[in-house]
Amino acid sequence: MSKAKDELRREYRRDDLGKGVRGKYLSRVSKGTNLVLLDDEIAKAFPTTEAVNEALTGLLELTEQTARITGRSTRTIRKRAAG
Repeated sequence: MSKAKDELRREYRRDDLGKGVRGKYLSRVSKGTNLVLLDDEIAKAFPTTEAVNEALTGLLELTEQTARITGRSTRTIRKRAAG
């Protein structure tokens, strides 16, 4: 088996990175935390977790209100007789 080549860039030194911690985010993941990568434009508009959550909550409320206003009719539609 060959040794893996160290592909760390020259400007980075392994000593600067510190010691890695195994399972550092396990408890968060176990609780159901979702990590999402935002586009740069979106991240600038919503720089904090709270800002993102507030915007998405508002969007959900708006879609629920809109769904109630434009809800589908329960009435059956009659087809016209050909003639």
